[in-house]
Amino acid sequence: MTSGGGVRAGNGGSMRPRGFLGAGQWLSRAMSRCVLEPRPPGKRWMVAGLGNPGLPGTRHSVGMAVLGQLARRLGVAESWTRDRHCAADLALAPLGDAQLVLLRPRRLMNANGRSVARAAELFGLTAEEVYLVHDELDKPLGRLALKLGGSARGHNGVRSCISCLNSNVSLPFCCATGSGGPGVPQHLAKASWASLALPQAMPRLRVGIGRPTHPEAVQAHVLGCFSPAEQELLPLLLDRATDLILDHIRERSQGPSLGP
Repeated sequence: MTSGGGVRAGNGGSMRPRGFLGAGQWLSRAMSRCVLEPRPPGKRWMVAGLGNPGLPGTRHSVGMAVLGQLARRLGVAESWTRDRHCAADLALAPLGDAQLVLLRPRRLMNANGRSVARAAELFGLTAEEVYLVHDELDKPLGRLALKLGGSARGHNGVRSCISCLNSNVSLPFCCATGSGGPGVPQHLAKASWASLALPQAMPRLRVGIGRPTHPEAVQAHVLGCFSPAEQELLPLLLDRATDLILDHIRERSQGPSLGP
């Protein structure tokens, strides 16, 4: 076992934790700041927030902002630990009988998939047990859509994850609309819910950032910071995104596992 978060290969093969206790024992040694109590058997999910490390506050890194809010909601905001084996920041959190692995890649967006796939391998997860959270140009600011499968739609971070996890990208998805409750703007209240039974397709929470009018402005828009007016919407948006992820995982955790 390496001290920096990796798992040493032996007898020509790599080792990875099996079961909740195995994952806890590995992580407690590999990440000195993370203390994991032994947990009974249950389901495990990963939530990965895509973005560019070192560029917080930009539209392209809104997935990482959602992960930050998720960690605060789950009480593990101070538990992030850098794992050099995955090239990512990791935190573990319980959710009922389930366990969540929160991941923020430390590679550039175009190579995020390498971090996500390596962590999925170490924790014994398949593509449908990995949630991606990422920005979406083709949805207006604040619109949330939770879908299963589909193409990368030009998003290089998603394309990297699909490739590295061998996720099925050709499956359709089913959706229903949830309400945001009192005081929530209409465009923040609408959210698509994914079908639950399509194997090898990653659930993806797409967070709308809006598309600029002129195509040549797209790169500056994506890599730019949210405007002051947009920043006023962010707290509500991050809360709604966190609600969607947690509600969806709770619902899936109650049913049979989709994984092998």
